[in-house]
Amino acid sequence: MDRPTDLIEYETMLLGRHVHMSPRAKRGSGSGSGSGSGNLERSAYILLSRLRMEGPMSIGQLSDAFGLDASTLNRQTAAMMRAGLVERIPDEKGGIARKFRITEEGARSLEAERAEIVSGLDNILKEWTPEEVAVFAACLKRFNTDIERVNGRPWPRPRP
Repeated sequence: MDRPTDLIEYETMLLGRHVHMSPRAKRGSGSGSGSGSGNLERSAYILLSRLRMEGPMSIGQLSDAFGLDASTLNRQTAAMMRAGLVERIPDEKGGIARKFRITEEGARSLEAERAEIVSGLDNILKEWTPEEVAVFAACLKRFNTDIERVNGRPWPRPRP
């Protein structure tokens, strides 16, 4: 562990472990939704976040965005439709492929989950100065955008 990248590898491994082992991650799985009080599966949370940022997307567009095969996305979106988180709509531009749009329930569940995550982060970072939090956020954003640049899959971000 002589190089900074060795430490980054180790710390990102631990971060992934912490996220995977958190009480939030250990809550039930399988349905893609719960009571709406912050109980989404990770895949549903990420997919709903993308739909919220981009608007309706087809399986093909989701496949390109996530780098996943259509069968995986079909399973995920089917579970999310059963849970009432997304709905299929015709392409507003007249295309053949139907698109997935986040429902009111999906938006509510996404916001509840996001609020729970932000609250947890607030608790973890409560002893950090606002400047430290801002620097950390900026470094994470740069790290993620560089990953996206290398992988060729940029992720939309909210406007400030």
